[in-house]
Amino acid sequence: MSIPFTMLKLDPGHAFGVNGRMQKDTGNEAKIVDQYDFPLVDLDEVDILFIPNFIDQEWLYLQREKIAAFLANKKIVVYCGHLFREWLPGCGLFMPQHIRNFNDYEVFPTEQSGIFEGVLTEDMTFKKGVAGFFARGYHHAPANAEILLTFANGKPVTYIDRCSTNGTILVHAGRELLGYAGENKSTDRIRPQFLAWLETELQALKEDNDQ
Repeated sequence: MSIPFTMLKLDPGHAFGVNGRMQKDTGNEAKIVDQYDFPLVDLDEVDILFIPNFIDQEWLYLQREKIAAFLANKKIVVYCGHLFREWLPGCGLFMPQHIRNFNDYEVFPTEQSGIFEGVLTEDMTFKKGVAGFFARGYHHAPANAEILLTFANGKPVTYIDRCSTNGTILVHAGRELLGYAGENKSTDRIRPQFLAWLETELQALKEDNDQ
């Protein structure tokens, strides 16, 4: 099946990178490029920039103008991780979730969350009986962001920002959304539903650009 968009994924290329990812890509939806080659990449034909956790954020901070220009052209940036440098427009810095007991790690899809539709809270929260693998904190989202996933206290784990730039930014305070597959539980729905959302969102941006 052909992919109806061009996605570039930056690879951290360290212990959790090419040879040791904690989550393996199972498809060929993205062209993978070493993070330090990013300044050399021509983004004109790229629709989506996918930035995973463990990325070198000090390096991305130096590339923040290129990321902003990409979004200005009505493209999509997806960031999965914990932001500690202000290289992503509109995104507040990562804040750890206040934990009193393991139930504070529970995450809940909102009504407007197609990406997490049908995904059970317990399947996201617990892995082999341990809580906290899916998300351990949140980002302060812009006031007009579309919230997809929260902790019980309402702190946003995953959100969509269509107002900070001309493009669309999806922020997920956890591991990369492309990596959820082959677990034989409801989290297997995340990857295909995420890819479907990317296709729909990109089409909406293109239609808006044509008007």
